[in-house]
Amino acid sequence: MHYVCILFSFSLAMAQFDPEYVIPKENPNNTPDDLKSGQRLFLAQCARCHGPKGEGGRGAVLTQPRLTRAPDDRSLFLVIRDGIRGTEMPAGYAVDTRETWQLVGYVRSLGRMPNEIVRGDPKRGQELYRGKGHCSECHIISGQGGSFGPELTEIGSRRSAAHLRAAILKPEAELPEDFIQLRLVTNDGRPISGVRLNEDTFSIQMRDLKGSIHSFFKADLKELQREPGKSPMPSFRTVFSDSETDDLVAFLVSLRGKQ
Repeated sequence: MHYVCILFSFSLAMAQFDPEYVIPKENPNNTPDDLKSGQRLFLAQCARCHGPKGEGGRGAVLTQPRLTRAPDDRSLFLVIRDGIRGTEMPAGYAVDTRETWQLVGYVRSLGRMPNEIVRGDPKRGQELYRGKGHCSECHIISGQGGSFGPELTEIGSRRSAAHLRAAILKPEAELPEDFIQLRLVTNDGRPISGVRLNEDTFSIQMRDLKGSIHSFFKADLKELQREPGKSPMPSFRTVFSDSETDDLVAFLVSLRGKQ
């Protein structure tokens, strides 16, 4: 019996790292006790980005019945275990296989919670987005708009209303952790401002304020200033009234891509 327990424990430990581990389609650890453990793990490791109730923030909104990147248990397991490349979603290095399944179960339970109540009129918000706010000059929705700022086609499924409101009123408080604004001058005296895309020891890539992408060897630059914590997006606190801000937030929350 002791040998069997050791073998079972070893199998669970190896499942997290064994590339031959066959991930079941449905959650094998979905008891009420597993759900409670999943909640504790979520609050400790996930709530900082996704909100304590899955309402979203820096991370995606989880209080929805179908997650775009994880429509079933197996795909959600992979997202938690491996992260999502090119996003702020990291791999779940600090949890083992059973804990990953417990997180899967708890995240699925969040999809059965009532949706966030959002004030404002989305139709009026759309008019403000296109008109008074000039938001389409920097942001794309369904292929339309400028490419300098983040695409907003699915922003309502990735960010909470509270996060979007804060980003509109105080953009610098809601920047991604690796976001860096750049100001540089080339050796021929040409100034360029924008945001960093990639950087290594010898080169740097950026997107300028018009959405064009540039790549430079650092040795070819006269000046290179990094401005972490600063955003090229202005605050709209003095542009929109409180009710107009409500309308714009309601419009952004309604953007959930193809459902």
